[in-house]
Amino acid sequence: QVFLVVSGGGLVQAGESLTLSCAASGSIFSINTMAWYRQAPGKQRELVADITSSGSTNYADSVKGRFTISRDNVNNRAYLQMNSLKPEDTAVYYCNVNVDQYGLGTYFDSWGQGTQVTVSS
Repeated sequence: QVFLVVSGGGLVQAGESLTLSCAASGSIFSINTMAWYRQAPGKQRELVADITSSGSTNYADSVKGRFTISRDNVNNRAYLQMNSLKPEDTAVYYCNVNVDQYGLGTYFDSWGQGTQVTVSS
């Protein structure tokens, strides 16, 4: 079993910052990509950012220059630093980890519980 514990969501005003944290634990042999998704009311879930095991990053156009994804490979943690937040960033944010649980070379997606980020204007 893989556990993802997400923290850091909250209510902020436009222009302020938040940092989300995702801690993975449990039955983990190795982790490939770690990612952050979000889902706003009435919209599809979208990829915000991801980071490979070697540190390569990818961002949605809407957050480039404002958000930074990082990871701690020793402690199996991923972070999302969100600066200059806008009302349109309001969404439930989810952590996603692509994990090989048993060292068999088969990877599965594991999802966190989601944390609410609300940005007021």
